[in-house]
Amino acid sequence: MWAYFERLLDSSMLSPHGICLLWEPELIWLHVVSDACIAAAYFSIPFALAILVTKRRDLKFGWVYWAFAIFIMACGLTHVLSIYTLWVPIYGIEGLVKATTAVASVVTAAALWPLLPKILTIPSPFELRQVQAALEEEEIKSRDATLLLKQVGEAQRAMRDSMARLTAIVETAVDGVILFDAQDRILLFNPACERLFGYRADEVMGRHIGMLMPEAAAASDSRTGHFATGGEAIGLRKDESTFPMDLSVGQARQDGELIFVGIIHDLTTRKLTEQQLQQAQKMETVGQLSGGIAHDFNNLLTVIIGNAEHLSEQLKARPDLKRFADDICQSGERGAELTQRLLAFSRRQLLQPQMIDCRGLLDSMFKLLKRTLRENVEIRTSSGPGTIMAFADRTQLESAVLNLALNAQDAMPSGGHLTLSTELVAIDDDYRVLHPEVASGTYALISVTDDGEGMTPDVTARAFEPFFTTKEVGKASGLGLSMVYGFAKQSNGHVSIYSEAGLGTTVRIYLPRADAGQTQADLADGEDTAPRGYETILIAEDDPFVRSSAIRRVEALGYRVVAAVNGKEALQQLRTDPSIDMLFTDIVMPGGMSGWELADQARRIRPGLPVLFTSGYALETLVEQGRAHAQAIVLTKPYRKVELAQRLRDAFAAAAVAS
Repeated sequence: MWAYFERLLDSSMLSPHGICLLWEPELIWLHVVSDACIAAAYFSIPFALAILVTKRRDLKFGWVYWAFAIFIMACGLTHVLSIYTLWVPIYGIEGLVKATTAVASVVTAAALWPLLPKILTIPSPFELRQVQAALEEEEIKSRDATLLLKQVGEAQRAMRDSMARLTAIVETAVDGVILFDAQDRILLFNPACERLFGYRADEVMGRHIGMLMPEAAAASDSRTGHFATGGEAIGLRKDESTFPMDLSVGQARQDGELIFVGIIHDLTTRKLTEQQLQQAQKMETVGQLSGGIAHDFNNLLTVIIGNAEHLSEQLKARPDLKRFADDICQSGERGAELTQRLLAFSRRQLLQPQMIDCRGLLDSMFKLLKRTLRENVEIRTSSGPGTIMAFADRTQLESAVLNLALNAQDAMPSGGHLTLSTELVAIDDDYRVLHPEVASGTYALISVTDDGEGMTPDVTARAFEPFFTTKEVGKASGLGLSMVYGFAKQSNGHVSIYSEAGLGTTVRIYLPRADAGQTQADLADGEDTAPRGYETILIAEDDPFVRSSAIRRVEALGYRVVAAVNGKEALQQLRTDPSIDMLFTDIVMPGGMSGWELADQARRIRPGLPVLFTSGYALETLVEQGRAHAQAIVLTKPYRKVELAQRLRDAFAAAAVAS
């Protein structure tokens, strides 16, 4: 074998290929250039394939590229050897290279043909463009589907939110909401309906709505005729009790079926308010009637008491007869007390303010409340330093404190502590920012505090409203706190309430502080203690009996009297008699001129003229009707002589201060 290769590679006996070309330069260089170009091209192809296979590792059949690269490299080498053999006869080496190239060619061709079907399955650029276009179309469809799904999701979410809001509205509505179909079967029953009727929703679902309104169901001409129109009806609770209600019904279609939506409003509170208003109107009518009766009755009592007093004075020498006159006078005073009770019933009583020792009042109230309140309510009293004097009606103040104490007891069903306290307090400008209706200054404060259930802010805000109460129907009138409020305001004071649920309540009554100018001393019953005078008094009174009694009693006090039967005559007397020092007039008089109008015109004639009014009506009633001024000096009928004497001097003193 080795000898064969030695003989094959021995080129000593061979001639170069250029001899065959006769060493023609043109032919020599034609072959050289051609083979060199072919070899260069062949050598570049394997490098390109190597770079391709190296960079594109995702190509299938990568080994085929390497085999083809080796084959092309061998082909290029044969052309290099062809150039070399032009001058050097190495035909053996050239033959071996060609043999190697042949083997590589055969192997590559043998491997390529089986791969041809697989290579043909590789998509062409056109097919790739089609696939890319199809993919883009699918992507567009996918985006459209995603957008559609998003829109559907948003619509579903909006629908869920809308349903959630609608459900929240229905569930939290104060009024009852009920849904029923054309067969009057209940489809929806909100919590407000559960509270109104006492049924749970699952107890009424699918049942006939007539179970809630039996009378309306019996009266309807058709199955849904009554319910479709609505209106006032009577509701039937689970416990068989009834209540008035207002039913508003609307209809709609759901899946082609007719359905009805009913809004139920409980009319119990409104009906109760209407009843209370009717009762208040009745009380107002009774008040007007009682005020009129009291006025006329007081006129009669004024004559009776005045004449009885006069008889008693004239019969001092006859004790046996004087006793009868005193009995008449006492009976008249008892009649006056009955009149005051009648006015109190209609809440038209005249306040009688006086100087009150607040500490002493609470001590007396302590004894009363110990006997009145339950044993499990512990009562305490406390007071600030110094003398605490208020100027108010003692009876009304005691009634207000008692009312607040009873309210405190109701707020402590299991017992607790009730504290009554008093002190002097100052209302400054900062407090007036919140309560501008209150005047600045020093007030006598009485506080009633309990540690009971307390009130919510909503209840506290309405506590002073007339007829407002948190107690059960029939357990309270709702007038207690409003009467306390009215008393404080009529007394030129103020009332406030502070409460927190679960902690208790404090009600504070601010009353004007008493001073020397506000006291009303108790008048002595004897004639010797009654202040007397010497001035001339013009008495205007339309009732002849009352007029004669008043003239006699005023003259008995040392005054000179001029009488008039009405306002017109009184003005004439003022114009003609310059000696008149005071006008003493009834407020309510016939003839088109009231005592108040008479006083106005009299003061135009005689500026600064002292005026004393008298009436059987309460001052509050007269002020409401515009017949008197709240600061007017009024002598309420019937009156004793000592009261008449004191009021006359008060009128003179007031006029002197005003001037």
